[in-house]
Amino acid sequence: MSSPPATARQLGLLSCHDCHLLATAPTSAAHDHLVCPRCGAPLHERKPNSLARTWALVVAATILYIPANVLPMTITSTLGTVQVDTIMSGVIYFIHSGSWAIASVIFIASIFVPLAKLLILVTLLLTVQFRSHWHPKDRTALYRLTEVVGRWSMLDVYVVTILVALVKLGAVATIEAGPAAVYFATVVVITMIAAESFDPRLIWDALEEDA
Repeated sequence: MSSPPATARQLGLLSCHDCHLLATAPTSAAHDHLVCPRCGAPLHERKPNSLARTWALVVAATILYIPANVLPMTITSTLGTVQVDTIMSGVIYFIHSGSWAIASVIFIASIFVPLAKLLILVTLLLTVQFRSHWHPKDRTALYRLTEVVGRWSMLDVYVVTILVALVKLGAVATIEAGPAAVYFATVVVITMIAAESFDPRLIWDALEEDA
């Protein structure tokens, strides 16, 4: 049976987090003071304090996710009548009006994707902390998925911004962004930063060290 291929860390190589150059780590230099020879960014075997920073960001995003879905996303005034809509009430409105496609897009982008990202990040953090060997390839694929779909969660904020800019008819009708827009945008940004702060190489460390 052939032995597994050597890893970059075993060969004394460090990957730059910014330009992804694979650089050789000098044995005489302290790892805390290494810099990338191409872009000058600090080099580390693993992202410093990856788990602690990611946990802090995930907890903050989870807390902000509640007011983002409970508070109004839009406040519509039409001929003296004021209508307040949350993200979910907007989805229900489009369903009742027969616009299933729009309702599906808003639900997936604004409710399902942010919640799924939080659940995936929590799963990755827990499995790494408990040194799980469970499907490392699948967990790495899940991490890549959170990086790709994260920015699409901003769709609801884009829609609200466009509506606020277009629907300004004075006394006839106006649409204003509700307080949930700020919380929702913050959740999306924090989850994107959390995905960047997590080091997916930690998924494979347990397999390598326990082998």
